[in-house]
Amino acid sequence: MTKTNREDRGATIDAQFKALSDGTRRALLEHLVREGEQSVHALTAVSGVSQPMVSRHMAKLKRAELVTVRRAGRETFYAARAKGLAPVVQWMAVYGALWSQRFTALEGIEA
Repeated sequence: MTKTNREDRGATIDAQFKALSDGTRRALLEHLVREGEQSVHALTAVSGVSQPMVSRHMAKLKRAELVTVRRAGRETFYAARAKGLAPVVQWMAVYGALWSQRFTALEGIEA
């Protein structure tokens, strides 16, 4: 992997962790995963926050490549990107295995 690809991947993962650090954004993304494509109005109804706040949250999820956007007339629809979380999942798999090995080693020392 070239330095530019690593930097791009790192920037994507950073944006995704930042986007997922907010509970409202996580809830909106989870709703899209469960229910499929939804309009901003539908997301506003289930989120408990104002329409402008939903739009801001969705813009952050879009920048993090976690959702796609479709316009139909005056309505905006969002859908979860099927492969959107792949970079985070891959990162967590690598570091999860590393930490698992370290915890196992620590347990061996304590025994």
